[in-house]
Amino acid sequence: MGINFKNLFTSQKNKSKMGDYQNLDHIDGVAISSVSANLYNTSRDDLVMFYFRDGANHASVYTQSKIVSENIKWNIDQKNEKIFSLLVNTRNANAFTGAKGYQSMQKLAEIISSELSQKQKDDDNNPDHINPNQILFGCTGTIGEPYPFEKIKKKIPDLINQIKYTQNKYIWTKAALGIMTTDTKPKLAMAECDIGSTKVKIYGIAKGSGMIQPNMATTLCYIFTDAKISNEILKKLLTKNISNTFNAISCDGDTSTNDMVTIFSTNKAPNKKIANINDKKLEEFDQSLNEVLLNLAKRVVADGEGASKFVTINVNNCSSETDAKKIGFSIANSALVKTAIAGEDPNWGRIIMAIGKSGVDLDLSKLSLRFGDEKIIINGKLNEKYEENTVKEYMKNYAIDIDVDISTGKKKFTTYTMDLTKKYIEINADYRS
Repeated sequence: MGINFKNLFTSQKNKSKMGDYQNLDHIDGVAISSVSANLYNTSRDDLVMFYFRDGANHASVYTQSKIVSENIKWNIDQKNEKIFSLLVNTRNANAFTGAKGYQSMQKLAEIISSELSQKQKDDDNNPDHINPNQILFGCTGTIGEPYPFEKIKKKIPDLINQIKYTQNKYIWTKAALGIMTTDTKPKLAMAECDIGSTKVKIYGIAKGSGMIQPNMATTLCYIFTDAKISNEILKKLLTKNISNTFNAISCDGDTSTNDMVTIFSTNKAPNKKIANINDKKLEEFDQSLNEVLLNLAKRVVADGEGASKFVTINVNNCSSETDAKKIGFSIANSALVKTAIAGEDPNWGRIIMAIGKSGVDLDLSKLSLRFGDEKIIINGKLNEKYEENTVKEYMKNYAIDIDVDISTGKKKFTTYTMDLTKKYIEINADYRS
């Protein structure tokens, strides 16, 4: 596939340097193609296809919103063990589009499966016949607008004609750029690890900048591995590792209709069979998958709409993880906290307010609060050595750490968020203009 460098660097508001990203290269069993379907009325890539020549095992976690996009409905309805392609479009969420939106998925799946089946015949000695139920979709963009079926349909032949089976850093970055909406930079991460004595790769890309809040808060995230792992174990691994990664972030407290995280396993690595999720051979893979997901989740927060600060909220020593999570998100989603951080104001009273409104039972005589290394509250009282000017200086940092100690138990949870700036309002006020 020839790299269209104009498209590579003209995604909206992209200011990233290529050197900022990990060196994702080739992963067996995955092919990528991206083109412009003119969905933005510009030449930027807005349509990305991932093709699994021999099929891929898969597992997904989707939004918990009660209103979901038609592509999510389509994906949930498909029960096939192996997937051969994922098509992702931007600019249009295909949400609140009803039967017509769902039928667009069905028609595109029929076209893609037919053309990929022909490609199998052209490229392989033992071709597979690909069925429509072996195609998945990702959609992101504006809710409620008619799905641009004709524009996308017209570009399917180009996508398939441009498929190449060898990947590199530029192709992965091009794909990550192609799925962006209000993001300012592409999001990529990778890890290499062992399953037993076999080396395997885990690659991931994501998009997300606004409408980010758990259950599930990812916008879109796609993980690819050459490991040989069953659908059942992939599902358990993904569900387990979502908890402290994509379900630990919030930009603005809003859950999308389209959120999805999907992992694809091409089975190309010759690792020994994994019996179950507790198989010791899987331990390093489990840890590496968590690292990739957390890396991508943090990139989503760092690129939050209008963000000027990256905020880590550690809530420690709670009676339950649920309580720690409630307190963490109460702080992370407080507009008053987020605007104070944007203004570099050490207004710790807003943190106290957010802890109190979380609904968690507290013993104030045990509550402690710290900004970075600066102790503000110790055992329910203002630190006698508290110096506001010192904390004010700390608030000028890009990365802000808030540590809350409840001292009612031993459970903890870390939440990641960003500040709330005037730029956030500008971006969302102008979103469709």
